[in-house]
Amino acid sequence: MDTEEFRLPRSRKANERLHALIPGGAHTYAKGDDQYPENLAPVISHGRGAHVWDVDGNRYVEYGSGLRSVSLGHAHPRVVEAVRREIDRGSNFVRPSILEAEAAERFLATVPTAEMVKFAKNGSDATTAAVRLARAVTGRTRVALCADHPFFSVDDWFIGTTPMSAGIPATDLTVTFPYGDLPATEQLLSRHEGEIACLILEPAAHTEPPPGYLAGLRALADRHGCVLVFDEMITGFRWSEAGAQGLYGVVPDLSTFGKALGNGFAVSALAGRRDLMERGGLRHSDDRVFLLSTTHGAETHSLAAAMAVQTTYTEEGVTARLHALGERLAAGVRAAATAMGVGDHVVVRGRASNLVFATLDENGQPSQEYRTLFLRGLLTGGVLAPSFVVSSALDDADIDHTVDAVAQACAVYRKALDAGDPTPWLAGRPVKPVFRRRA
Repeated sequence: MDTEEFRLPRSRKANERLHALIPGGAHTYAKGDDQYPENLAPVISHGRGAHVWDVDGNRYVEYGSGLRSVSLGHAHPRVVEAVRREIDRGSNFVRPSILEAEAAERFLATVPTAEMVKFAKNGSDATTAAVRLARAVTGRTRVALCADHPFFSVDDWFIGTTPMSAGIPATDLTVTFPYGDLPATEQLLSRHEGEIACLILEPAAHTEPPPGYLAGLRALADRHGCVLVFDEMITGFRWSEAGAQGLYGVVPDLSTFGKALGNGFAVSALAGRRDLMERGGLRHSDDRVFLLSTTHGAETHSLAAAMAVQTTYTEEGVTARLHALGERLAAGVRAAATAMGVGDHVVVRGRASNLVFATLDENGQPSQEYRTLFLRGLLTGGVLAPSFVVSSALDDADIDHTVDAVAQACAVYRKALDAGDPTPWLAGRPVKPVFRRRA
């Protein structure tokens, strides 16, 4: 694609339609057109495998598919067939389907550290249910969440702590702790002794947990009587089929899964210890917890998708493939950036199966302007990459194509660094952070 000819007129019109009808122009803020260079936010027509096509007819190699949810690639045959089979049999009934039992058995066989599971449609519902359960079991009201992880839920207990807190009553019931710092977390628990219901965090993110950290957190939770919750929305399947808890061998009290679980179909899960999960059931003598009660939580086709995903991961070694693809991509991007003299400015980070990139200015500081420049270069090179999170549908040719696009983008990046100002290469406003108070 030629930079001068890359205009996306149909996508531009479609974005205007979206904003006129849908607040934010998308159903997830991370998909907003403000996350892309001005007038270069493709609106998608369809996808297959590792590629998507926009309404202007351009094809892209896609990364971070569906915000990390489509880890097998779009329209994966095994998943599509499982979904099609169930749709022909009806999708929702007035009583549980036998598929709910089968899906639960399959999930618990995949994640053997959990004893019970309840399905929902999105990650926010599952994490909020974990918090509610922890509060009910402990009789405490405060929630401690990891300050270094960007998102946990759309619900008040988390969004109220972000700059987008409008519409949420003020509360001091959510406190934070830093990732990897056991002494600071112990100080927090001691300062609020007997008040904190749970510690909730992603077990790993862009850095590996320090040696002994997760085990130490497990011990702190036990010592202070709070519930340990692992948010495995991202780490689930990408770290191992059983999530980060399966890889690192530390068992939380509760954990939440989603994203890769359905390969794009809407399904999430709350899983954990039987004695805790049963508080949301019918067969116990304690006060009942209204845990998760969703009309569409057990849609048969979404559960069938989840079962097909788990079978595919297990039988085809998908997690290992994701790591291998990510390692090849990271090596290529780093080599291209170094060759263009920007190896200290375009930085690839994270586990190989969950790569992100940082764009740093001439002073080594994160820069939205340089991110805009880099994204522009990728888009004009036929790569749609808000991150470098891989899907298993990628092949060597896709990665070679991506590295070529990175090299072209880095050549412009070098020119901007030499000029000390990326503005002439932006062609519009810079991309914006998701969490901000004003437009």
